Amino acid sequence: MADKVPTSRLLRGSRLGQVAAGRAIRNAGTRLSMVGRSEEVRARLSEQSAIAAADQLVTVLGGMKGVAMKLGQMLSILDLDLVPENHRDEFQRKLAALRDQAPTTSFETMSAVIEADYGRPLSEVFAEFDSEAVAAASIGQVYRARLHDGREVAVKVQYPGIDAAIRADLKNLTMFLKIWRSSVPSFSMPPLLEELQLNFEGELDYEREAQTQHRIAATYADHPFIAVPDSLPELSTRRVLVSEFFEGTSFSQIRSLPQHERNRIGEILFRFYIGSLYRYHEFCGDPHPGNVLLGTDGRVGFVDFGLFNSMDAEHVEFEKRCLRAATEGRADDLYALMVRRGVISRAAEVTPDECLEYVFAAAEWNLVDEEIAITPEMANAGFLLAIDPRAAEFSGMKSQTLPPEHLFSRRAEFLTFGVLGQLDACANWHRISREWTYGDPAATELGVAEEKWRPSR
Repeated sequence: MADKVPTSRLLRGSRLGQVAAGRAIRNAGTRLSMVGRSEEVRARLSEQSAIAAADQLVTVLGGMKGVAMKLGQMLSILDLDLVPENHRDEFQRKLAALRDQAPTTSFETMSAVIEADYGRPLSEVFAEFDSEAVAAASIGQVYRARLHDGREVAVKVQYPGIDAAIRADLKNLTMFLKIWRSSVPSFSMPPLLEELQLNFEGELDYEREAQTQHRIAATYADHPFIAVPDSLPELSTRRVLVSEFFEGTSFSQIRSLPQHERNRIGEILFRFYIGSLYRYHEFCGDPHPGNVLLGTDGRVGFVDFGLFNSMDAEHVEFEKRCLRAATEGRADDLYALMVRRGVISRAAEVTPDECLEYVFAAAEWNLVDEEIAITPEMANAGFLLAIDPRAAEFSGMKSQTLPPEHLFSRRAEFLTFGVLGQLDACANWHRISREWTYGDPAATELGVAEEKWRPSR
């Protein structure tokens, strides 16, 4: 692919338009082809059309990087019924390439970004620098290097022009989501678009991310099973982020581990992505497999802190109170909490029972006191039932608008649910979550280890 990321709103919009136009043409052609055909033939033609549209979506989103590719990464975690069931594994593998094997930009192009930001040659900053990228994602590529003092580091470098490309994407996104409303209606919601606009540009500031990562690394220093490689803010710029190199096994390899190991890793993901919100009032808004590595010492390493958010203590407490009310089946109390917070309009035709049932539809996996094995199908079904306007259930609740701070945390929760589904992880998620919602003692070996570590923070 060409090294230069297209930044023109018109050009990037036309690529998104090609996907939508191709889909419209295929739909029209399929309808015409179905005339006079048998039911079996019509089903096959419809299936072929869906597969062709999905393939084009992967190709276009992967080539664009930026916001469009980020949507592809989200789709790789939560399958939204875009293709027939017997083709979903293949579709997911193609989408997974957007997070694991994104198209790379040449080293010459990327090293020019580094030298421009540093104002000096690469060799003056690094003793060694591997020209092969170890990872490529929506905003930049990651390289392995060694400093002159011998430390092994990861160097994340932004694609040149990606800032303009993202701003163009955000302007085009309204058009794109409207066109794809029939296939991905849950991505057409105004609150999701607003949330992307609020948070995505912050991901471009690597100096800010380096400071965030440095703080989170200090929070989790010497943790028994969570590893956050420390950043080096003094070597980080707006487009270059340097951090300790974390050697680890990729998520695709983790998925092939025995069940008990995947269960352990799943619990660690749950404790980091969800537990950090309730314990420390800050959390990662971008849980996805590309940001997770299994270290040689058994700890799980977390990387990429561009979308790390904090939440006011009063808002965290509101969420805890809602979870406790839902767990205990107190529908009237849950409803009253949501009305007072402005989550539910007083004029809305929503009953306390519907409110409770809706919360269970979205979060039953961590509200009921039993072991639950999370499958991809379960994660997808929960996500769609909660927000897909095509589903008739809970229409009153779906018409309500979450305040921005709660929308971002719900996005993180749904994506965590999706990642756990990719692992097929099993646990009593409710017993674990009671540690932070009720203040209960540790329910697992990992919880006990963390309980012993916490006073030393």
